[in-house]
Amino acid sequence: MTLLHRGVYPELLADLGADLPHAVRLQRLVSALRACFGCGAVALLRLEEEHLRPVAVDGLVRDALGRRFSVGLHPRLGAILARRGVTCFHHDSVLPDPYDGLIDEHVGEPLPVHDCMGIRLELDGRAWGVLTLDALQVGTFDEAAQAELDGLTLLVEAAIRTTQLEADIRALQLSRGKTPDNELPPDEGEIIGQSEAITGLLHELDVVADSELPVLLLGETGVGKELFAHRLHRLSRRRDRPLVHVNCAALPESLAESELFGHVKGAFSGATGERPGRFEAADGGTLFLDEVGELPLAIQAKLLRTLQNGEIQRLGSDKPRRVDVRVIAATNRNLREHVRDGSFRADLYHRLSVYPIPIPPLRERDNDVLLLAGRFLELNRARLGMRSLRLSRSAQDALRRYRWPGNVRELEHVVSRAALRSVSRGANRNDIVTLEADLLDLDSLASPSEGPVAPVASAPSAVHSRATLAAGVTLRDAVEQTQRDCIEHALRLHGRNWAKAARELGIDASNLHKLAKRLGCK
Repeated sequence: MTLLHRGVYPELLADLGADLPHAVRLQRLVSALRACFGCGAVALLRLEEEHLRPVAVDGLVRDALGRRFSVGLHPRLGAILARRGVTCFHHDSVLPDPYDGLIDEHVGEPLPVHDCMGIRLELDGRAWGVLTLDALQVGTFDEAAQAELDGLTLLVEAAIRTTQLEADIRALQLSRGKTPDNELPPDEGEIIGQSEAITGLLHELDVVADSELPVLLLGETGVGKELFAHRLHRLSRRRDRPLVHVNCAALPESLAESELFGHVKGAFSGATGERPGRFEAADGGTLFLDEVGELPLAIQAKLLRTLQNGEIQRLGSDKPRRVDVRVIAATNRNLREHVRDGSFRADLYHRLSVYPIPIPPLRERDNDVLLLAGRFLELNRARLGMRSLRLSRSAQDALRRYRWPGNVRELEHVVSRAALRSVSRGANRNDIVTLEADLLDLDSLASPSEGPVAPVASAPSAVHSRATLAAGVTLRDAVEQTQRDCIEHALRLHGRNWAKAARELGIDASNLHKLAKRLGCK
């Protein structure tokens, strides 16, 4: 039976002329091909430098879309990419299969004796990526099937070209200040996700990126605010100018002014020459102020002046300098509360938050947790020299249920620890290694809101139901004393274990160390 009789040609041709989001178009393509060839899995992978990134799959596990396949580490994919035409691997091929353990019908199992074939895809005479097909029944990809796939190559490339042209048109609309009425371009860098929350956010970033407005990225620790800042800069008209990253929490108060605005010779002890600051380094480009809520009040006033009139003044100099800098700031704090308690200037807050963008926590991103887990699994598989690394069904369910107080960063650490534990417990690196839920050890990481824990407020000197201020004690002093009491109580409760104390308090361990140091707890 020919492809025409199977209905795939009319279906694919109809999709070429339809107004479809790029993800839907490419997903319909691979699903139609899987049905056409009656095979176990079809994957469309795009070449990005030395890696192949899945952009649409059918028949592979959900986390496959988050993985990146190094061409150098996967000889079958390398062989397909190296030549034009159909490349076929029969059941007796000695080359390892990149999808071992990833076929949805055989999760975590070595693939049964099967056939595999693929084609190199080109766009404008250059390699775009590959299309792969896996069949679990020997002989599925006979000469007729290979000839049919070869005949489909131009149609598949036409679907990719259509998707690329649509992306180019949307990018042009954005550059002219128009709002696209469809989805994002296919290439979203390392921001992985397909949930409604993340696609809506990426769309918003694309719209605001080309403006000159200051942007304030808001989100919990570990949501990836730096990645989103890089995306804003990359899509802006300043993309060819510097992006300078400043971690405000790591700036010592005594050196913060010099770091941001520079200094002249003799401005302070040890200033043996002139030195430009971060604002001058970012002139014409973007300055990313990470953890901006940590800036001392004295520096906040100088930062406000720069945002207002575009001028900086090096420490020790009375000569102002003009700078042209777009500021993107980020914080995991509630700056409105800090404005109310006087630790953050209201006028600076309003300057920075011209366009506030909340970044959704991982627990609000549906199945993105599995895509991200797939990315981290592949990184650890390559790092540890393993044949295949995947999640069991129970492990996937556990990842979906967990609340992720540490967000994407915590997920990366959980997957990395689980991979290392599997090796330390004797897993053979040449086998397909399946991570079970117990290896993730999520129960011990449960956030305070997820299980019964001793409340920090039970400390005798901690939070009282009716607080009163002694004469001469400011609200800020009282707040800091309460924070000190809570931290000390949590540390005593957990035997000075900082990681457990941080979980008790519901904050990231690194932030707890910084806060404790600022409050004089250690």
